[in-house]
Amino acid sequence: MSHGKEFEKFLFFVYLLCMMRNSVLIAPSLLSADFSRMGEEVRRIQSCGGDWVHLDVMDGQYVPSISFGQKLVADLRKLTPLPFDVHLMTNNPEAHVRSFVEAGADYLTFHPETVRHAHRVTEQIRSLGAKAGVSLLPATPAFFLQELLPFVDLVLVMTVNPGFGGQKMIPQCLEKVRILADVKKEKNFGYRIAVDGGMNRFTAVDAVSAGAEVVVMGTAFFESADPAAEIDSIRGAIIV
Repeated sequence: MSHGKEFEKFLFFVYLLCMMRNSVLIAPSLLSADFSRMGEEVRRIQSCGGDWVHLDVMDGQYVPSISFGQKLVADLRKLTPLPFDVHLMTNNPEAHVRSFVEAGADYLTFHPETVRHAHRVTEQIRSLGAKAGVSLLPATPAFFLQELLPFVDLVLVMTVNPGFGGQKMIPQCLEKVRILADVKKEKNFGYRIAVDGGMNRFTAVDAVSAGAEVVVMGTAFFESADPAAEIDSIRGAIIV
């Protein structure tokens, strides 16, 4: 092979790596932010290179903690053009769909085991102009979503038990990411695969290798002395 052909092959390889890097979205989670400085924290996500803002809405029933509601989402919506990825960790999520979309949610994710008619909820979300997401708990198998996958825009795989930040990733959860990635490819579905829980510059690489396209990170971003470097480290590690 000539040097020219070798160089062309090298450039194509670099191109593929860059495409892989650019296809991975980083979504810092405000659950780990300083709640007394929420506006500044949103601006920090944007200035440090975050792609989405992840907002965990918790009701103290479906999960132990209570976080925040529609007013905070609406107030923060004024501060950034970044997509808002709102994760409803609540019972009766269908009662809150309209209010959170009107508050500014671009993606609205719910847990299908909390509703009787999950498909109806996805249609409700989409009819209001937002993208519909569904989430899997660590103990919920991937096949639980089998009939919903054609109708959703996002599948969020929880890699910790939800309710509070700072937990370590459960590695076995990445097998669900692989299954979802295989189904997406085989069926040509359009959903993105996200992971949430214990994500940092090391675990994120494993998650992306398994097929994740969106990395939700909380503690690793907000407790870092240099959160922009944390994001850069993840993006850099993904293409190594």
